[in-house]
Amino acid sequence: MKQSRESSTKLDYSIILIVMCLCLIGIAAIYIASLTNNQYAIDFLIRQLVWLVVGTIIIIIIVKYFDYDRLQQTAYYLYSFGLFLLLLVFAPVIGIERKGAQSWVGTEAINIQPSELMKSFLIVALAKLIWDHTKKTQTRTIKTDFHLFVKISLMTLVPIALIMLQSDLGTSLVLISIMVGMMFISGITWRLLLPVFGGIAAIGTTLIILVIKSPATLTALGFEKYQFNRITSWLEPEQDPLGAGMQLLKSIRAIGSGEIHGSGIGYEAIEIPENHNDFIFTIIGGDFGFVGACVLIVLYFLLVYQIIRVALDIGIPFYSYICTGVVAMIFFHVLQNVGMTIGMLPITGIPLLFISYGGSAMLGSLMAIGLVLSARYNAPKAMDL
Repeated sequence: MKQSRESSTKLDYSIILIVMCLCLIGIAAIYIASLTNNQYAIDFLIRQLVWLVVGTIIIIIIVKYFDYDRLQQTAYYLYSFGLFLLLLVFAPVIGIERKGAQSWVGTEAINIQPSELMKSFLIVALAKLIWDHTKKTQTRTIKTDFHLFVKISLMTLVPIALIMLQSDLGTSLVLISIMVGMMFISGITWRLLLPVFGGIAAIGTTLIILVIKSPATLTALGFEKYQFNRITSWLEPEQDPLGAGMQLLKSIRAIGSGEIHGSGIGYEAIEIPENHNDFIFTIIGGDFGFVGACVLIVLYFLLVYQIIRVALDIGIPFYSYICTGVVAMIFFHVLQNVGMTIGMLPITGIPLLFISYGGSAMLGSLMAIGLVLSARYNAPKAMDL
């Protein structure tokens, strides 16, 4: 047991190495995007490097100073701080609007997107909520599981409501994925979860079918046409190749042009708007081909695998909940971002973690990794409690 505890005090260098590889790929992809896209005059590469340094410092702070006790003590304070930041985006002077979304605070030169930070804050708060409920509940019943289900849902829906006011559907979906993942690991019975999520899936499927077969029905129910244009432009982009469907069609062509081995660095056959950000996977697929895309996907799978190993190795429920939330966040980000660029899923504003340009996204994702590294590093202290 002593040897096991000593080994668990070490940093998880496998996770650090994988994240470093992903960040290096991201830096290379952003540099390539700057060669092929003159959409903006800002030097994204330098800014991304700065945010990467800041994120690394945050990881060190989390690992060294936010151990088991500190995370337990500050979980709800961090959650409240995240809600405060989400409200701050609506402030007249501090809040910043971009492309129709009121989602940033700060100045035009230096700003952050609070919703990206809220992901990690929510993970810690839900882990605390689930752990407190589990300690107090001696016997699990449908009633106690329902109470936990409601508490988890309410804690998640509050930030989602604020984020939806910012017209940010993508981040709202990420928070929902975190909630669902942590509900599954919380021990809530399948007799409760299956009908709830089955019903939600049935409603979603029905709405998609109505968008395709009978949009007039949705209009009669009070939906506006622009609200389901995102679905039609996903399923039938050829109907509007110069408008709503243009981004998806260009993305598919750019990725397909890479074929097996890629077209080479800086290949400029197809220009994609936002190819430094949400559509950076088109750089990977176009310049490095199927092989490069597969390498990237494998790295993400290895990262998820290593985080799951941390949860299983240390065997501490509170940390396991945190690891589950981080896995759900990473999995949904990768699935949605890659899926939307190849036409498998609707387009939403979700970046590719560690790869896409964006200071807030980088900080948020590195904060989540910091929580996992802290779990591994500080597990022995928690074992002694």
